[in-house]
Amino acid sequence: MKIKILIIFVFYSFTFFGQNDLCREKIIDENPIIEKNEIEKYTKYDFSNLWTKTENELIYGIIGNEYQRILIKLIFVERNLNIPYEYFVYGKSNVKSNICDFLGTITIFKIQELNVENFGVDAEFKDSGIKKQGVLTAKYEFYENNEQNHSGLFKGILQSKWYLDKNNEIIYNDIDSFTDGYFNNAFVGTWKMYNSIIEKVCNWADYRVPSVKCDFDIGAAELGVSEKYRKNGWWVKPIKDWWK
Repeated sequence: MKIKILIIFVFYSFTFFGQNDLCREKIIDENPIIEKNEIEKYTKYDFSNLWTKTENELIYGIIGNEYQRILIKLIFVERNLNIPYEYFVYGKSNVKSNICDFLGTITIFKIQELNVENFGVDAEFKDSGIKKQGVLTAKYEFYENNEQNHSGLFKGILQSKWYLDKNNEIIYNDIDSFTDGYFNNAFVGTWKMYNSIIEKVCNWADYRVPSVKCDFDIGAAELGVSEKYRKNGWWVKPIKDWWK
């Protein structure tokens, strides 16, 4: 009897944890990241260009447990001159052709440098004048226009990879963008409908979808949505410049 109970327990344990395993939870391996928060050191730098660089057709997102496709476009990002680590954001979301405008903020609370710098294949960027490489962590809150249909609030945690170039400018770190596992600007959080208890998981990033079940993206060199989820908005190619 005890053996049967143990077998059942082990079976359900593997089933439970298997269903909740997530892939692409980190945009970079922890080993090269220095623990110290260097946020004060980077007060003078503007990070706003990180979140508008990538072409929108390479930004992928999901909303809800069925991983319905969501399109997110950050149209305008500007640093708050009074609060150095706060950035004002204007953008649009699109789910099943329901488009909403949103306004909000990105607030950086941690900036970490790498202790092992990466200069690409054959160190092709070694002599480019890169001074530092790192990862920032921020919180975001984006409020959709409550006069539009099916609107709500996006909030969560954002991580972005960057480097400081020879001109003392913060640059989007795409040195490894050719590798299979690369993704950047990982927004991981929720969307909650206004005046409702409805709240859904909602994640998006450049090149891949972060923190999703491992059976979602089966692609190697690029995003490849498995058959199980394709019916949820992944069959149809989005209209180019849908936010305009």
